[in-house]
Amino acid sequence: MMRVKCTIGYDGTRFNGFQIQPNLRTVQGEIERGLKRLHKGKEVKVFASGRTDAGVHAVGQVLHFDTDIYIPEDRWPNALNSLLAEDVAIQSVAFVNEDFHARYHVRAKEYRYKINRSAIRNVFNRNYSYHYPYKLDYVKMREAIKFLIGTHDFTSFCSAKTDKEDRVRTLYDIEFYEEDDMLTFRFVGDGFLYNMVRILVGTLINAGRGATDPYQIPEILKARDRSLCGKTAPGSGLYLWKVYYDN
Repeated sequence: MMRVKCTIGYDGTRFNGFQIQPNLRTVQGEIERGLKRLHKGKEVKVFASGRTDAGVHAVGQVLHFDTDIYIPEDRWPNALNSLLAEDVAIQSVAFVNEDFHARYHVRAKEYRYKINRSAIRNVFNRNYSYHYPYKLDYVKMREAIKFLIGTHDFTSFCSAKTDKEDRVRTLYDIEFYEEDDMLTFRFVGDGFLYNMVRILVGTLINAGRGATDPYQIPEILKARDRSLCGKTAPGSGLYLWKVYYDN
């Protein structure tokens, strides 16, 4: 058997998230169907760095699987992509040691969130960004970010549906930049809770529009109360950008 590590990208618009769900179209289901065809009907299970929700996209999701067929590394992407739908693609493949695990060996993840700032919504990118044309104070947003970077209990910034008991996470970097009408947030951390990035975005928007004082952020973190944060930003603007490992 050989362990194969894949970096994949997908347009999450027509997927009901990454993880397999009964009678629903998912990224994992699509890839496992392709692998089953490639392995002449044999089931092959994939393990990903983590799940993404319905409508959320990925540029650099990572997964692994074990195979008993040999295809050279450089030919794996084309071999598998020929069996996949057009909204998901294998970007690169590497053979790894059998102890490698796409989820358990993650050291950090990078997410990006895109907000369309144009006065009139662009119907062609509505599935790939969140349209928010209202005034934002970027100075206040940067002030709020200072209190979020570091190691904190992020209970206030995750959905009540989260199944994680340990909600302490470390955010290494948060930044945002604007190009034309697109505002992009970049979040890098050792891990993220359910809906955490989208709630962070909603809270930073609140700071930018004056609904939340940036200096309230430490109190919000300490309170462990989801109701104190901004609304959950839509999944359409969220991208799993990169997964970091020791190598």
